[in-house]
Amino acid sequence: MIPACFSHPNTLSSSSQVPQNLITCIYQTQLCNSPTYLTLTWSKTLFSHSLTIHAADSFSITLSLYPSTFSFFRNRPGSKSIYLTHHHYQRIKLYWDFTRADFAENSAEPESCFYIAISCNARLEFFLGDLQDELTKRSGLVMARQVLPEPTLLSRREHVFGRKSYISRAKFLGSKHEISIECSGGVLKVKVDGETNLVIKRLAWKFRGNERIFVNGIEVEFFWDVFNWVNSDNNSNSNGHGVFIFQVGDGGIWPEMVGPEKRLMRKSLSSVAGPGPMPSKTLSRSPSCSSVLQWAEESSDGGRSSCSSSTKSYGSNGGFSLLLYAWKKD
Repeated sequence: MIPACFSHPNTLSSSSQVPQNLITCIYQTQLCNSPTYLTLTWSKTLFSHSLTIHAADSFSITLSLYPSTFSFFRNRPGSKSIYLTHHHYQRIKLYWDFTRADFAENSAEPESCFYIAISCNARLEFFLGDLQDELTKRSGLVMARQVLPEPTLLSRREHVFGRKSYISRAKFLGSKHEISIECSGGVLKVKVDGETNLVIKRLAWKFRGNERIFVNGIEVEFFWDVFNWVNSDNNSNSNGHGVFIFQVGDGGIWPEMVGPEKRLMRKSLSSVAGPGPMPSKTLSRSPSCSSVLQWAEESSDGGRSSCSSSTKSYGSNGGFSLLLYAWKKD
């Protein structure tokens, strides 16, 4: 059973604040010479576009990019000093520029012409994007790429919205791939870069499972859980989500849900529980409350059991996980 998979039929269609796309990535990096897991959550709704940057026990900040509908309201490049609560209040500086950022259709995450950077003691420790020269001009930081390790992407979690087809464009195995999941007539199809890799029939009986597929000759473990979709045939719920995992190697680690992603899942959970406050313990378990997520975790050699324990004990295993929440909408 997936507690987080059930929602009221109107939950995803009644509000302009429902995300059109929501992506969370967790990177292994350094902050003030200490190993850190940095979570970036990109959120796009009908009237807003934001990025939440979060480091557990250190800091959390949300940047407003620009309203997705009105491009002439784009923000200027910016910077902000932040004190780390868990590092004896050391100060870091955050830099960003999304003025000319290029986004794929309906994607909350930019593909090019942007940068996000973090420095500590005038030393660059994290950089994401492709405008290194622009950052150097504005900040005066020296871009010593030969000594600055590339941030390691450990896992990516994306919420995609559709009716029968759900598409994600994610970079793994060294290149960007288009992942397509199609579900209709009791049949589930998984495509990578337009090529059908897996067809699952009789979903009423096979609503959960896992299979091995190959992408560019490399083995990828695929897990699925569409119990909520199958169960919707027997009740009025048509807006729940399916859960899909693409796991490479030992897999990555599951990022903590923060900002708009946490609000989305809280709304889904509260619609099941009815009126009244939701227990914080229930919310904190997401996304690992799902049986298929636990299954994927336990299939790895590490046998990770939760977001917090994973963050403390994992990171350099060379694995990667792409986790998709596919939400049905009217």
